[in-house]
Amino acid sequence: MIRIEEKDGWTLVGHQDHARLAGQFARHWGNADFVPPEPRADILVAVARHDDAWAERDALPMLTREGRPGAFSHELVGQYNAFEEIDFADYLAVRGRATEAVAKANPYAAVLISMHTVNLLTEHADVSKMPPAHQEMHRQFIEGQQRRQVALAAVAGVGRPADIAPDRLQRAFQFLQFCDSLSLTTCVRYPGPIPLRHTHPHRDGSLVPLVCTPLSATHYRVAPYPFDADELHLRVPARRIAGVTFSDQATFRAAYAAAPVENLEVVIVR
Repeated sequence: MIRIEEKDGWTLVGHQDHARLAGQFARHWGNADFVPPEPRADILVAVARHDDAWAERDALPMLTREGRPGAFSHELVGQYNAFEEIDFADYLAVRGRATEAVAKANPYAAVLISMHTVNLLTEHADVSKMPPAHQEMHRQFIEGQQRRQVALAAVAGVGRPADIAPDRLQRAFQFLQFCDSLSLTTCVRYPGPIPLRHTHPHRDGSLVPLVCTPLSATHYRVAPYPFDADELHLRVPARRIAGVTFSDQATFRAAYAAAPVENLEVVIVR
């Protein structure tokens, strides 16, 4: 779950819906300055489905110890300690299922999703602050995901070895991370300019950083601009619930289930 704090409650976006928004960004990438990554079809699957495993958990949202919705928020953008608010074993299980959710249908996409997971749990996780038991779980999980990447890449590369070359996989992974970071930035209404993940190849051969700047609660500027239309008008499903804190899970879940699904507007401009 992803949360936006309102004056009298919360706006909540499911992880799967956030990923679908990321997938829309991916589909629109490419213009006179930026070339779409290849293999495009597989990468689009990876971006749009990288959080499929969260759907079951988001259907039964949890509370934090403070009685707030347990969710990713703007305070976590750039550091990704979201696992701190849920059971660590449960978190790893969801992350593992994210890889397997697409592995059979599209092993290439599954490799990218696994790379994304490993990056979040290494580059953006301070393992030294975990209890020893969690550190061991973390080690075993990362090693298992890395072995899974090798196996999936071997299947994905049959008949197309160039697509699983390390540099191409790395580029595709970084593209997923860009789309993910832009979607998270807009879904949490990040309050200020923020560099998006990684640098990306310009048609002149240079690697270019991109920055997202909020212009309002719904409008954002990305510069330099990588998309195929001067403005992207997109929507992401969300639910608004009243109440800053909740006394128990049942009350919170009832409020969430009763809240109608709305569409949050997301506009990206040049």
